[in-house]
Amino acid sequence: MGPPANIDSPKDSMKTSQAEPMLPNNQAPATLPSTPYENGSPSIGVQSPQAPKKSLHSFDEAEEDQYIDISVTEPSRKGDGMGSYVEFQINTRTNIKLFKARSFSVRRRFSDFLGVHDKLVSKYLRAGRIIPPAPEKSVIGMTKIKMSSSAQPEQNSSSEFVERRRASLERYLKRTALHPVLRIDPDFREFLEADHELPKAHNTSVLSGAGVMRLFNKVGETVNKMTYKMDESDPWFEEKTQYIEQLDCNLRNLHLSVETLVMHRKDLAVFIASFAKSAAMLSNCEEHTSLSRALSQLAETEEKIEALHNEQANADFSIFCELLKDYIALVGAIRDVFHERVKVYQTWQHSQLMLNKKREQKVKMELNMRTDKSSTANQEVAEWEAKVERCQEEFNSISKMIREELEQFDVNRVKDFKETIIKYLESMLDHQQNVMKCWEQFLPEAQLILVQDEMSRSVK
Repeated sequence: MGPPANIDSPKDSMKTSQAEPMLPNNQAPATLPSTPYENGSPSIGVQSPQAPKKSLHSFDEAEEDQYIDISVTEPSRKGDGMGSYVEFQINTRTNIKLFKARSFSVRRRFSDFLGVHDKLVSKYLRAGRIIPPAPEKSVIGMTKIKMSSSAQPEQNSSSEFVERRRASLERYLKRTALHPVLRIDPDFREFLEADHELPKAHNTSVLSGAGVMRLFNKVGETVNKMTYKMDESDPWFEEKTQYIEQLDCNLRNLHLSVETLVMHRKDLAVFIASFAKSAAMLSNCEEHTSLSRALSQLAETEEKIEALHNEQANADFSIFCELLKDYIALVGAIRDVFHERVKVYQTWQHSQLMLNKKREQKVKMELNMRTDKSSTANQEVAEWEAKVERCQEEFNSISKMIREELEQFDVNRVKDFKETIIKYLESMLDHQQNVMKCWEQFLPEAQLILVQDEMSRSVK
């Protein structure tokens, strides 16, 4: 078993999620059925009787008509030099009653997005909810923005970076708003509708003290994942763990293939542009009039095809590649909730171990007739028994939550990929049809050369 959780005294309060409130430590927990774990480690397959299951993702008739539509638009640069940043306008339309209005807009900077994501993670990760990951930082991209002289990033060489960030932030908000619990969270609602500037999220900086601490914590988490292996007795979780690993591998391979495809399309566009330039130069020095005109038309056709290939490459990236990147990050979020379950199990195991030790100490005191400390020993045993029950309840709760979250993840994944593949195929067919039109327009010029050549032969 890996290193035990940091529990030094039975009086320490157990960490619980804010989203899933538990009873205070000084209040007795709900009585659970007795479980056979006095003589050994608790079985992770034990489940307490529960009410008929109702998925937290299922909506009643009133909730089915609820909607929330979010768009991120109008990026603009604020400030000068290295202290500058880019703001985005967030437009929201909804009929959810918890929001103050039906339609509203606010302006937020990138660190605000990271700040609200950190708040959601701190609230709901411990409960087993899958939190959509926020877009990654790009030090190089933001450095280009800060060093540029244009006040509007869409007018300078960094426009592509700004557009990609805008699209990724919009997808992040839309994905978060799909979750029936996250979209009504007070911090998320404040982020969407508060017309004042949010407190600056200093902890999101890479070089901040909190950023460095997060880096060390990630290293510790990684070591813990490598060194501690939970003896999984639940076939469902064992199967899903393998499924997530395989899904991650397949998504990464597909993402690499699409990136390679995008790169090859852009290379093809460059070669076509070079060919068009050569054909245009050749048409200028050609003495045969019809041939010169045909070469000139060929150069124009190739330039149009070059533009189409660039458009197709951009479509490959924006439609398909970015979706794969988002789902690779989502798989990472699923791994995080699985690891949270392992951490809860570790706490449960440690509590059970401490309970066994306290019972052994109590038995030794009774054998040695040390009645003066028997009341303290009985109190300690009772406290650790209550803690074991709370840990078991938390473990069962997070296991149930993960099941429901993964069910909804699979539903959303199938829907997203189906819509994306259809959109991708429509885009590809549209571009191919445009390529055919370009060649059909050039065909009469090519045929004219043959006609003129036959006429010149007949004259001779």
